[in-house]
Amino acid sequence: MKDEDLTIETLKQVLNESNYIPDDSIATTIFLALKLKKPVLVEGPPGVGKTELSKAVARAFGRDFFRVQCYEGITFEQIVGEWNYQKQLLHLEMSKITKTEGTNRDDDVFSGEFFIKRPLLSAFMNEKPSVILIDEIDKADEEVESFLLQALGEGQITVNDLGTFSLQNDLMVILTSNSQRMLLDETKDRCLFLYIDYPSFERELSIVKSRVPDASPEMLKKVVRMIQSIRKLNLTKKPSIRATVDWVKTVRAFGSSDGNDATLKKTVGVVLKSEDDKKKVLKELFHSKK
Repeated sequence: MKDEDLTIETLKQVLNESNYIPDDSIATTIFLALKLKKPVLVEGPPGVGKTELSKAVARAFGRDFFRVQCYEGITFEQIVGEWNYQKQLLHLEMSKITKTEGTNRDDDVFSGEFFIKRPLLSAFMNEKPSVILIDEIDKADEEVESFLLQALGEGQITVNDLGTFSLQNDLMVILTSNSQRMLLDETKDRCLFLYIDYPSFERELSIVKSRVPDASPEMLKKVVRMIQSIRKLNLTKKPSIRATVDWVKTVRAFGSSDGNDATLKKTVGVVLKSEDDKKKVLKELFHSKK
């Protein structure tokens, strides 16, 4: 689909066809990102579909997909690329040998031949339109985040001793954050901002139905309604959308087509990640002391 033919409604349609159910805010932000060629910063609680959104955009538009999974201590080299020191040393040794034999060999070891590209530079230099996900950027330190500013704002990456690389394709950059730390204002300034919260009843129902199409409408409504109630409690970890899907599949595995209360109570542990949360849910929603 050409950019000039894209509308918010057609965007919703292609995302739906790629098994991602967007709300108006998601569709509008992605539409603007594609039109304006701007990066997107996506924040929200874990498990609301932040990561899946980037994959869905890549699927929907037939783009190549690249991913940087951030973590504490991640370095420039692991995001952009690094020198192949063994190849450099071998090249220098071969240069010494050829010189002793009276022949000349180029001993420059700071060229692209000796550089191993990692996801960000690979995405920049890719020939096809692409999507790169920089996942959980809040886990990386500020020095790494600062380095990304050139890529986000200018479409360029500078590698010491190698040079500056300019973006070679129509690349959509999507960053996600769970707000473990405050991001730099400069990062936010370069990006469109999207906050994805836990979905409404209707949207979550549509999402789960798309994942488990054979489940009965009655059972889907019961499970989603219960999940929505669980999220209102003060829990250590609220259930994700993935947990809702898992619960529906579990209830079906127990042979309950309608999701009766006894089966929901027996299987509620599937969506809860601590014993304290489980006790609280059983007490508050199932009126059980166990």
